[in-house]
Amino acid sequence: MNKKNKIVLIAAIIIAGIIVLTQSLYVVNETEQVVVTQFGRPVGKAVTEPGLKLKTPFVQKANYFEKRYMEWDGDPNQIPTKEKKFIFVDSYARWHITDPLQFYKRLTNERGAQSRLDDIIDGETRDQVASHSLEEVVRNTNRQADTTAKISDIIEDSLAFIEVGRKRIQNIIQETVNEETKDLGIEILDFRFKRINYVEDVRERVYDRMKSERIRIADKFRSEGEGEASRINGEKERELSQIQSVAYKEAETIKGKADAEAARIYANAYNKSRSSRELYSFVKSMETFENTFDSTTTIILSTDSELYKYMKSME
Repeated sequence: MNKKNKIVLIAAIIIAGIIVLTQSLYVVNETEQVVVTQFGRPVGKAVTEPGLKLKTPFVQKANYFEKRYMEWDGDPNQIPTKEKKFIFVDSYARWHITDPLQFYKRLTNERGAQSRLDDIIDGETRDQVASHSLEEVVRNTNRQADTTAKISDIIEDSLAFIEVGRKRIQNIIQETVNEETKDLGIEILDFRFKRINYVEDVRERVYDRMKSERIRIADKFRSEGEGEASRINGEKERELSQIQSVAYKEAETIKGKADAEAARIYANAYNKSRSSRELYSFVKSMETFENTFDSTTTIILSTDSELYKYMKSME
C-alpha cells in the first residue's frame, strides 16, 4: 500500500469515527427531556438530567420533549348554558409533561398532545358550561353590586344568587381533565376562561336592552335634576327677595336717621339769630322752587305764602 492510499484510509477511518461518535452522543439541555427509542420502541428510562449522554449509534434515536410549562389555547366555541342561552366560550390552560416515557407511548409528540387536549378540555368545558347557568359561569361570588348615584334604587332586577361560581367551575374542569390525562403522562397546571360572550344575535338584543335601560335611568336622573333645580331657584328667589327687603328697610332707616341728623344740624346752625333764620327760610324756599317748578309750570299762590313773599320781593 502506497503512502497515498494510507492517507485516504486514515482519513476514511477518522471520518467514520466522527460519524459513529456523533451518532453515539447527544446533548440534553436544562429545558429538555429525552426518551431513547430503538426501532421505534422506548429503551430504558426517560433522561431528565441535563448533560452529554450516550446511545447506540444508528440503532437508537433520541426523542426530545419540552420540560417547561406549555400553553394550550382553545378555539372559541358556541355552547348553550343550562337555561339554553348560547354563548361563546374562549379558554386556555397551562400543562407540562410529567412522565416522558408514558407521554411518548401514548401521544408520540407534543403535536399529538395538543390535539388530544383539544378533545378532552373542549369536551369537559362544554359539559360544565351546559350544566350551569350563565350567572354561575360569569360570576365568582354573591357580593352586592357596587353602584353609585342610587342606580340600585332605579334598577329593579337584583343579581341572581350563585352556588358554584366561575372559579369553582374552572377548578372542576381542571380536576376532571387531570383525571382523564393521568395515563397520558401530562398534568394540567391551570385552566381559565379567557373570554365569555353572547352569540351575535343575542348580543345585539342585550345591547339594545342595556341602552334602553340606561336611557330610562338618565331620564329619571334628568327629571329629578330639573325638579331639584326648580327648588333651588325658588329658594334663591325667596332668599333674594328677603335680603332685598331687609336691605331696603335698613337703607330707609339709615336715610331717615341721616335726614333727622341733617335737620338737627341745620336747625342748630340757622337758629342762632334772626338773620340766620331768615337765610335758612330763604334757602329752603329756593330749594322748593328748584325741585317743584320749571318753565312750563303754572301755579296759584296765596298772598300769605312764603313763596309769594320771596317772589314779590324779587319783583
